Amino acid sequence: MNSLVSRDKPAEVLLVEDNDNDVELTRLALQKCSLPVNLHHARNGEQCMAFLRREGNYADAVAPDLILLDLNMPRKGGREVLAEIVADRELCHLPVVILTTSSGEEDMLELYRMRCSSYLVKPVDFHQFARAMQSLVDYWFGVVSLPSRSPLHRNTA
Repeated sequence: MNSLVSRDKPAEVLLVEDNDNDVELTRLALQKCSLPVNLHHARNGEQCMAFLRREGNYADAVAPDLILLDLNMPRKGGREVLAEIVADRELCHLPVVILTTSSGEEDMLELYRMRCSSYLVKPVDFHQFARAMQSLVDYWFGVVSLPSRSPLHRNTA
């Protein structure tokens, strides 16, 4: 198991999503996962970047271990956010999983070229979505090795 996450030290996941129903479905699906996950939420790309940079209302935000990023959002969309994360030396190490309804081949190719870590098409059925979230958690926090949390954002817990 990845030493970053254990039963006593949950994974920190930032969901960047403007649809309240999708936020709630993600929350419910992650609660069913075998590893503990703290889900944080940003409604749009501007809030996401403020969260990641600990600005304004997010001064006390924890550093996420993983970002789940929707593509189509108001103010600043997922493509803009991904480009900004990849270009930022302090943030570019963060894994970014695109979580979207778009199954278009061109979208997938574009986002992988932009250096997303994974591209996940949201299943419509809740049980399939919950299985996808379990697989995502198992993979990112049980299989791969991730760097320890950034000293700049280290939690005191």
